[in-house]
This record gives sequence, structure tokens and C-alpha cells, in this order.
Amino acid sequence: MRGLYRRAIHRWEVRLATRDRNRVVRPFEWGLDWLGEPPASNAAPERRVLDHNQAALAASDQYFSYQPPTDYRTENGWLRFSTPLATPYPENNTVHAQFLPAAGSRRAVIVLPQWNADPGSHMGLCRMLNWFGISALRLTLPYHDLRRPVGFERADYHVSSNVGRTIHACRQAVMDTRAGLDWLAGQGYTTLGLLGTSLGSCVALLVAAHDQRVRTGVFNHISTYFSDVVWTGLSTRHVREGLETHLTLPRLRDCWRAISPASYLDRMEGRQFRSLLIWGRHDLSFLPKYSRQVLAHYRRRQLSHRVLTLPCGHYTMGRAPFKYIDGLSMSWFLHRNLRDEVPPSHNARRAA
Repeated sequence: MRGLYRRAIHRWEVRLATRDRNRVVRPFEWGLDWLGEPPASNAAPERRVLDHNQAALAASDQYFSYQPPTDYRTENGWLRFSTPLATPYPENNTVHAQFLPAAGSRRAVIVLPQWNADPGSHMGLCRMLNWFGISALRLTLPYHDLRRPVGFERADYHVSSNVGRTIHACRQAVMDTRAGLDWLAGQGYTTLGLLGTSLGSCVALLVAAHDQRVRTGVFNHISTYFSDVVWTGLSTRHVREGLETHLTLPRLRDCWRAISPASYLDRMEGRQFRSLLIWGRHDLSFLPKYSRQVLAHYRRRQLSHRVLTLPCGHYTMGRAPFKYIDGLSMSWFLHRNLRDEVPPSHNARRAA
């Protein structure tokens, strides 16, 4: 019976994953111009990417620091501001976030949706958070929706076979999210949390590891290494096709260590940080073995956490009945663990 159920979920997953016919296999690029480093005359491209990762990991506080935006503006429930990490694409240089306040509360959560989320994605969840007395700032990730360059149907530039641009997009997402935390703090919110799904979960973990204002995090779909999901996942097969012409999985893992949650979990030790870790037992995009690795990391480091394991996959987690269990569990966890209290001072978040 178990095997029949698993196969049924897998068939459902494949059907949902293959609805989109606009996935494009793009050519491999090292993307050295995205790494912000002076040209090296002798070093091979891969060596330069590895050196970039090594430097980022050695000084990650500085790597993810930023100049705070000075142009926050609100209109009709939208917050907009300039990204701290500009790109050659004007559309992507404005951060868009929908703000749903809950009256009378100092608790707020930044919500980071999945890769290629549509404009309405997670808005129902934000309203559910409001019912629990939590304000929600639903942030659009780089190259998504209103931030997509002209002519693009998907957020291909956030996760792609361009190694350097993918690093840059994730770094930009971290800075954008932290700038969103700045705005919430400036509005009087003293208890801040994060809720990320899939790609948003990865970004949320990177932010949580580098910003001690965040006291609670919900990580919906979890994996240790960014590369492993892209290489083995059902939803990123077309990205792998571009990457595998030049790289193997172990080499790609080293190229993307700077944007992988596993690289920073040790920074969570000794903090009063509460996590909810959610994974699908039959996930074909975030393979269960990688989710179990995250759980092992948390247990080994004795990090405070709760686990929700759902009998579904990646796409099916967004379908009934699983989406209702997931949404209520996330909202209830945040309600119980986000307390109206003054968090510790924000440390080391800005570049000089």
C-alpha cells in the first residue's frame, strides 16, 4: 500500500511539474563579471569562482552586508525601494513587497515565496498570518514577477546555468530581505521572523544566519546545498542540462557553497532562535535525503527546532489537503514562537 501511495504522489508531482512548457535550456556560463572582482590574468575561471566562495565564507558578515536603502515608499499596500545590490536590469533593481499589517501587534514576518512564484502566491498565507495577529511583508525575489527583465516569462536569471549570476541573485535576495527587515524595524516592529518556501527557504536561512534581529524562522522545503537541489531536482532538470556540459555535482557544490545553507548553520549555535523545518516525504525536487541532512545538522548542533513531515511532494504540498495542513502549521508555529519582545541589537549588517 505504501508503494502504491508513493507512486501516486510521484505521478501527481510529475504532472504538476510538467505543466509549464516555457522552460529553456540556457548555455553554460561562468559569469565572472557577476562576482565583482577585478580580472585575473592567470587564474582559470573555475579557480576564480572557488576563490570567490572561499573569501565569502571567510568573511560572510561583510559579504552579505549592504548600504541601507534611502528611498522606501509605500502606496496602496505596496512597499518599494531600491535594491542594495544593483544589476544591469532596471526592472530588477526595484524591490516590490506587499504589506499586510495586523493591527495592534509588534510582530512581523517577511514571507519569501518559491522560485517562479506568481504574483498571488502566498497571499492567502499572509492573510492567515494576519488572523493570528502577525503582520506580513510578502517580498518579490530578484528576477520574479515585476522584477523580470523584458521578454522573460520565468525567473530564469535567479537560478540558472550562469554560475556567477546565480550567486549574485541569491546574494541580492539576502540583502533585499535584510533591507525589508530595516523597514519593518523602522515601523516599530520589534519581533521579527522569516517564512521561506523552496528557493525562499534557502534565502531565509542565509538571512537568519547573518541577522540576529530575526528570532524565528519557518523553512518550508529544506536542503543542505543549493547545488544538490538544482542537480537532482525535478523542477530544475533544464538548468542541470546547461550546467553538466562543464561541471559535475561535487564541483558545482564547491562553486555554490557561498549560497548554501549548510555553510552557515554553525552560526545558529548559541542563539535563541526557533526553527520550523518542513519537508515532503515524497519530494522529487528537494530530495528527502537532503532534507534529512538538514535535520541531522540541527540535531548535531542542538539547535532549537520543530519538524513537520508531510506525506506529499514538492508541488503537491501546494495542493489540498496538504496546503491547509502546511499553512496552519506555519502560522501556528509563528504565533506561538514570535513573542512581543525587544530583540537584541542588530550587529554587523552594514558595509562601511
